[in-house]
Amino acid sequence: MEKKNGGFTLIELMIVVVIVGILASVAVPAYTDYVRRGKITEATTNLAALRVRMEQFFQDNRTYVGGPCAPGAADAKYFTYACNPAATATTFTIVATGVGDLATFSYTVNEANAKSSTITAAGWTGNATCWARKKDGSC
Repeated sequence: MEKKNGGFTLIELMIVVVIVGILASVAVPAYTDYVRRGKITEATTNLAALRVRMEQFFQDNRTYVGGPCAPGAADAKYFTYACNPAATATTFTIVATGVGDLATFSYTVNEANAKSSTITAAGWTGNATCWARKKDGSC
């Protein structure tokens, strides 16, 4: 009578480890980009809202000077916001600059609703005419 061993051989375990490693090498970067794109939404949403608030401020005061250039602290987790350069009576440019793992991302909007993105992250492309939300620079 032959005794049958239960379990896996070392070769079978090594094959499983290699397969898991290959899957992880594809999945982790894809997930990281997915999370990064989700964080970018904060900048685009807040910039759009700030532009509207600046226009409302201009309607009330006939100047952009002193207008709201940053969202409330609760709305700014992944980006910092500033009027850069400082707002004038007739112009403004609001810049959202990433912090932490988004430090290479910068988004802008001005009084003419001209949007742009500057991205220096490896594999990402900015766009001078819109807010890039994907690696290829598309909006």
